[in-house]
Amino acid sequence: MTAERVAVTPKAADLLRSLADTHGPLMFHQSGGCCDGSAPMCYPAGEFRTGGSDVHLGDLTVDGIDPVPVWMSASQFEYWQHTHLTIDVVPGRGSGFSLEAPVGVRFLIRSRLLTDDELRAFGLV
Repeated sequence: MTAERVAVTPKAADLLRSLADTHGPLMFHQSGGCCDGSAPMCYPAGEFRTGGSDVHLGDLTVDGIDPVPVWMSASQFEYWQHTHLTIDVVPGRGSGFSLEAPVGVRFLIRSRLLTDDELRAFGLV
């Protein structure tokens, strides 16, 4: 079984294509709170520096654009490691730092617990 930790809704994929047309390759970093709440933050690829304190959750595959890597801090991943994340988009004002902010929508995370098969695939059981 091939398990994935991240996915994207069709509506969010449409927005990512539009943002990629304007900004080029993209990336996400799942914010851990504070001033941005816990929103998935979309940046031009490489603009947010990741390192040893971050976990690469996977890449979103969206037709027509480069794969979009999704990152999360390692400390936050400790809490979310049993969870599948789906990036969606809803009306509203997002963070001023995320690329969708000027468009009048915001990305958000929809989550569910990993299935037993997914847990086994990730070596969590």
